[in-house]
Amino acid sequence: MIKDFDTGALKNFDFKELLNHIPELKLLDCNIAPMSFEEPIDSSNMNPEAWVEIADIIEQYYEEMDGFVVLHGSDTMSYTASALSFMLENLNKPVILTGSQLPIGDLRTDAKENLITSIQIASLQEEGAAVIKEVCLYFEYKLYRGNRTTKINAEHFEAFASMNYPPLAQSGMHLVVNREALLKSNPNKNLRVHKKFETGIIIMKMFPGMTASAVEHILAYPELKGLIIETYGTGNVTNETWFIDSLRKIIKKGIPIVNVTQCAGGSVNMGLYETSTDLKKIGVTSGKDATAEAALAKMMYLLGKGVAADEFKNVFETPLKGEMD
Repeated sequence: MIKDFDTGALKNFDFKELLNHIPELKLLDCNIAPMSFEEPIDSSNMNPEAWVEIADIIEQYYEEMDGFVVLHGSDTMSYTASALSFMLENLNKPVILTGSQLPIGDLRTDAKENLITSIQIASLQEEGAAVIKEVCLYFEYKLYRGNRTTKINAEHFEAFASMNYPPLAQSGMHLVVNREALLKSNPNKNLRVHKKFETGIIIMKMFPGMTASAVEHILAYPELKGLIIETYGTGNVTNETWFIDSLRKIIKKGIPIVNVTQCAGGSVNMGLYETSTDLKKIGVTSGKDATAEAALAKMMYLLGKGVAADEFKNVFETPLKGEMD
């Protein structure tokens, strides 16, 4: 967004005017080809159809471009980064998502630095090959693996964190890449783009005082295809019979349940405490140290591919794009 200084209102940024608003981009040793949706949307309106539209653009220009920077509202950026990481199989070029907390026309905006450094990272090459070969998120001097991020602050410039995985790069006086943390790729395989997502998924956050009738109402959703439960600590929930029985019924229907922790950092470890032992016994899938955003995107992706119920647990608990350990 950019501010109209005559009215004070925010309006959509015209990417054709990119170099006029950020003349510093002319100093970068690369050519920039801007492109935008015909009708830009607020990131709160993000959906799988828009994910496919982004992936379509990357697929269309994949061979002629060295890298891609996706400008995206911060509210759902981690969801989009996670989704793209699963959609873009055999990715051998950088896809960097970035944005800002303040509009690009604001005097104190963080948009310029985020965009300039994202483009610089996307153009990094060694011996004719990209240095970064995965979907990332860049914000406030740090480059993260996209499917490891979550938004942690609505006001500070440091809006994102990757609690369970180190930054891939940090920007200061020099741009320092953490090469040991980068995702390895196979340069001999061609890009494949997966575009089917299952949307019949519910995220149910556990809280003290949940009632049997409320849970029963949620799980009665007729189009339910998958359930993610956000649990306490290392994957703990109430072990009252009515709750465990309600989950068991869902699993018997062939509907997978994934357990992720509500904690910002750490991992699910079912069976460590008595209150998670029953989840393990009935066949709940461990989200391990994946974020809720990554778990949702991965479930949507796997169910969209038609992964069978009896295979889902093993497939989900196997890292695909560095989203979990």
